[in-house]
Amino acid sequence: MANTNTAPMAMARSFLQVAATEEVASPLRVVQIEGLVILKIIKHCKEFSPALVTGQLLGLDVGSVLELTNCFPFPIREEDEENEAEGANYQLDMMKCLREVNVDNNTVGWYQSTLLGSFQTVELIETFMNYQENIRRCVCIIYDPSRSNQGVLALKALKLSDSFMELYRSNNFTGEKLREKNLSWVDIFEEIPIKVSNSALISAFMTELEADTPVTQCDYDRLQLSSNPFLERNMEFLIECMDDLSMEQQKFQFYYRSLSRQQSQQQAWLQKRRAENAARKAAGEEPLPEEDPANPIFKPVPEPSRLDSFLITNQMANYCNQINGVAGQNFSRLHLMKALHEN
Repeated sequence: MANTNTAPMAMARSFLQVAATEEVASPLRVVQIEGLVILKIIKHCKEFSPALVTGQLLGLDVGSVLELTNCFPFPIREEDEENEAEGANYQLDMMKCLREVNVDNNTVGWYQSTLLGSFQTVELIETFMNYQENIRRCVCIIYDPSRSNQGVLALKALKLSDSFMELYRSNNFTGEKLREKNLSWVDIFEEIPIKVSNSALISAFMTELEADTPVTQCDYDRLQLSSNPFLERNMEFLIECMDDLSMEQQKFQFYYRSLSRQQSQQQAWLQKRRAENAARKAAGEEPLPEEDPANPIFKPVPEPSRLDSFLITNQMANYCNQINGVAGQNFSRLHLMKALHEN
């Protein structure tokens, strides 16, 4: 009997050990997207461009790989519509229909379109935090139709860094806290590599559909020389971000001026109180306390949050990278056209 009782106990212990080890999640390293999901995202975003659209991502969380196997768009809601409850009901109905036809219906994030990469906003962070309450690991797929018109697939997978989420929950973005966490503006988002996956049947079908000529329309799109509108819009957005950053710097300048003024007032009050205490001591009276919490000059000056300035700086870096990339490609095209004209 002793042997028969120890076997279930050993099995229970091993199960608990396995459950404990599974709680330690491996870091997310790759987002694997099926080709059909990418086509659905591109179709939805391009149909409504330049309006911004969103949709739900469905798939599986397997180890260090997040597999995206399906998606569906969210309906565009009017401003005066009671949309929150209807949007939630729409998602539940869609996932119920997908479950009935045996399609993956596990929510792993969402996708959204953007205009010239202007997606780094407080709203995006709040959406991430809302998803994070129910989903351990979620990603946001960003697709930029205007950038894709330049001959590249402007698709990226983003997630919030763990250190930033911890700081965001505490809602403390002071300079001291940021230095303590060693957090800078580049540590807000993490870009996860994307791997496109197709089944063997789809790959074989695409091989049959492939034309005999190696040159496609996408190759011709890459040779377009007219990129002035794209560069002009990037420069306009960059100038707007610089204006916003200048306003944020003015807030901090006002804060430091107020802090310096308060410290001067505190020093003057303290010197006056010490002189008064010296006179009281000479007269044999009890000295007064050197701090008065009821005095307004001892109330701490609230430090403005640095989150907005971090997001603006991150957005400016994104615009600069886009301008740099397009300008470099234009120089290559111009040199190519020059060689062709000479020949």
